[in-house]
Amino acid sequence: MPTDPILLDRLRDILLLRQVEWSEKKMFGGYCFMVDEKMLLGTFREGLMLRVGPSAIDRFVELEGVEQMYNAGRIMKGYAFAHEIAYDQDEQLENMVNACLIFNPQAKSSRKK
Repeated sequence: MPTDPILLDRLRDILLLRQVEWSEKKMFGGYCFMVDEKMLLGTFREGLMLRVGPSAIDRFVELEGVEQMYNAGRIMKGYAFAHEIAYDQDEQLENMVNACLIFNPQAKSSRKK
């Protein structure tokens, strides 16, 4: 299923309001939002992949509609997956984006090829 254009606009609006410089890349069948050349969050399988960091993950998976992110059966440390119910309210989505922005300065960059 294609990425919801309304969700993309909501994410862009939050980043604009916070005066964050970002770029977007098509990845994982969705869109990845990059800040300082590091993945901030992305649309993924009708939800959001959130890079909140290892210290915040326990708090996030307690939220309704949020779970630990897995890839090929292995835990993706510091990543959560949020279903639409977890961010249908603007305040919920803003809190998720804020958590990703807080972790971003400590996040490691992907290696350049």
